[in-house]
Amino acid sequence: MWLIKNLIVISFFFLLFISGCSIKKEIIEKKEVVEEINIEKKESSNRMEAVTFYEIEGFFEDNLDYALDVFKKDCKRSNRYDLFKDICEKAQFQTDGRKFFIINFQPYKLFDSKSNDEGIITGYYEPLLYGSLTKTKRYKYPVYKIPKNLILSDDLELKEYKLRGKIVQNKIVPYDTRKQIESNPNNPNLEVIAYVDDKYELFSLHVQGSGRIQLENGKIINVGYGQQNGWPFTGIGSYMLEKGYVTKNEMSIQGIKNFFIKNPSKIDEVLNINDSYIFFRISKEGASGSLGSVLTAKRNLAVDIEFIALGMPVFLNTKNPLTKEPINQLMVAADVGGAIKGEIRADFFWGFGPEAFEYAGRMKEKGKMYILMPKK
Repeated sequence: MWLIKNLIVISFFFLLFISGCSIKKEIIEKKEVVEEINIEKKESSNRMEAVTFYEIEGFFEDNLDYALDVFKKDCKRSNRYDLFKDICEKAQFQTDGRKFFIINFQPYKLFDSKSNDEGIITGYYEPLLYGSLTKTKRYKYPVYKIPKNLILSDDLELKEYKLRGKIVQNKIVPYDTRKQIESNPNNPNLEVIAYVDDKYELFSLHVQGSGRIQLENGKIINVGYGQQNGWPFTGIGSYMLEKGYVTKNEMSIQGIKNFFIKNPSKIDEVLNINDSYIFFRISKEGASGSLGSVLTAKRNLAVDIEFIALGMPVFLNTKNPLTKEPINQLMVAADVGGAIKGEIRADFFWGFGPEAFEYAGRMKEKGKMYILMPKK
């Protein structure tokens, strides 16, 4: 009985009930209370500087009416925060994006801890995997639902593990690592959504957070982020560079995939340096972010919510990774990511399909960011 006060047992059905269709819930649940109380403190604690809209390169050339439509879409979820409640209500009756943003928001330019105004902008996308509802010789890599024995707890033993763990012999311990999960395929606490045919593509699904699985009969299953095992995310790129598996010029999603095609025996060695593991849920819609809304290609960002609140309009100055043409447009922060850390750090959502894959896989551009804070 002593465990009841300290534990919140996480089940797939419970998560669906309380959160609708999009989750990355573990990052939001513990943050929501803090954001409700302290969200406005970000304005003073962040390294930012008030500017005018005329100082933002490309602001008036952007399609601000479309940006307003995206903001209204995301307001269906962000309006639960006090910071956005009034402005979201006002937005529903607006059609002129330029007028709406200029009258109702104050832009702030972001700086990092060293007073630099440029950071790194990467990209992500919604992958397509090929799979089966039953395990076969080809389809053998499982996409797991949220484990039955995964718990959230405020126990200090789980402080370094995002408050996630499990109970073993009446004791709270960290949840299994990637390697431990994959070495125990008969774990009764793990249910399979589908089996896919490419282990690296499954790893990419974990990194991207959501995707689509096409079955042999042509049916598509949308899968979205459900939960995470609590272990920190470790990128595989640095390890592969150190080992000489890829060069800096080959460091992209495409380059890493080519290495594994030529060296399949290395895939477990490399992927298992990342202890983090993602569990999924079946979604009725396409890719959705931590905010809880369906993501809009080229208009939603993943950010570090230590510095930027979900639902915040963010104007971005960066470059197209292939053409190097400027990207100057108003986005909405609607997602998070394990590797997205820092004041001027974002992941640009490119959408679904081969073109999105090419852009996302090669994007690592410098960028400037401006948040649009609702006026009081």
